Amino acid sequence: MNLFPQEALNPGVRKREVFGWAMYDFANSGYTTVVLTAVFGAYFVAVVAGGAEWATLAWTLAISAASLIVMLTMPAIGAFADLRAAKKRLLAWSTFGCVLATAALALAGRGDVGVAAAAVVISYTLYSYGEALIAAFLPELAREDSMGRVSGWGWSFGYLGGMLALGLGLAYVAAAQLRGEPATAFVPVVMLITAAIYGLASVATFTLLRERATPDAQAISAAGAAGVAASLRRLAQTWRNAARYRDLRWLLVCCACYQAGISVVITLAAVYAEQVLGFEQADTMLLVFLVNIAAVAGAFTFGYWQDRVGHKRALGVALVGWILMTMLAAFAGGPALFWAAAVLAGLCMGSSQSAGRAMVGLLTPADRKAEFFGLWSFAIHLSNVLGPPTYGLITLLTGGNHRVAIVSTALFFAVGLALLRPVDMARGQRAARETD
Repeated sequence: MNLFPQEALNPGVRKREVFGWAMYDFANSGYTTVVLTAVFGAYFVAVVAGGAEWATLAWTLAISAASLIVMLTMPAIGAFADLRAAKKRLLAWSTFGCVLATAALALAGRGDVGVAAAAVVISYTLYSYGEALIAAFLPELAREDSMGRVSGWGWSFGYLGGMLALGLGLAYVAAAQLRGEPATAFVPVVMLITAAIYGLASVATFTLLRERATPDAQAISAAGAAGVAASLRRLAQTWRNAARYRDLRWLLVCCACYQAGISVVITLAAVYAEQVLGFEQADTMLLVFLVNIAAVAGAFTFGYWQDRVGHKRALGVALVGWILMTMLAAFAGGPALFWAAAVLAGLCMGSSQSAGRAMVGLLTPADRKAEFFGLWSFAIHLSNVLGPPTYGLITLLTGGNHRVAIVSTALFFAVGLALLRPVDMARGQRAARETD
């Protein structure tokens, strides 16, 4: 069986180009795995903020501030990228900035809350720009009936990049702890390792990936020098025509809900493990490493399965899995049940994120890929404004009760599952083709 058939790709697309596209997932996964999930979040709460009662809320508010910036700017940036055929150029700038900001996290020591928060806001904002821009290439590369598997190739390969960054970081942390070094000594080095992998791995993307779009000369001529203003007008027109894309609209609302739960898991898993179950830094990193192994399997195999059974049904199964995962984590009295919850989280994470990206690609008109993936990015980052701060606020109001907070997270997945029901993929794809 050929797991990477040429027939899954659009005419003129070579496998090496898909490899370059997937390498960006490989490059930036270290940021989410190490900075957001395994290391820096817990370091921020326990060390930078000194374990204060407001520490978890402060961490979630930093993530939310970046998400709010992305919500307000990414749709216009996506529209500008379509208008000027500038997806690859903007991707390069956002990547360069994110690598520098990730390296700047190494400057945050005990009590440096302002430095840490600023570096997190900048790095996560630029990471998010890159995430939306690279996703906009997917419909150019994959055929409609293979969107799920190609998206799964990227997600699964991306988790390998997260494992590389985390594995190197874990090796350094283990050695540093044997030498008796404190977290303020080894965490900055892990941030530099993560930034280096991000920058080096992304070189393959910019070498192999092509910008197939062409500038919209008529629209640029009409807009004159006001490219961003023209992009905003185009975005406003998209919203005015939203009735034509009602299934995409329902999907985006659905994504905002279930991604709120996923964002809680990504940004607060290490905090939960350390604050509730007493995990040490190395234990938490090993746990997240296992989650990434499960996520590779989930994203890769799930991509093929969703192409066979339908994207909507497959995403529904993944959301049920997320609800079960939160219950396991909430009732875990020791490491064993929490490790089981972590494996299930990995499987569901790779599956649901791969399915969501593929579904947006199928419902997107061909000439507005970056613009509509900008709307997808808007929905994803709205989830970051909803999910983590809700968790942080509940812990603050309950005197640090993380179990109550994680139970509340299940509601995001349940609402997302309910909002998935009105989505009609066939009708949505017809609307996208008619626009083309």
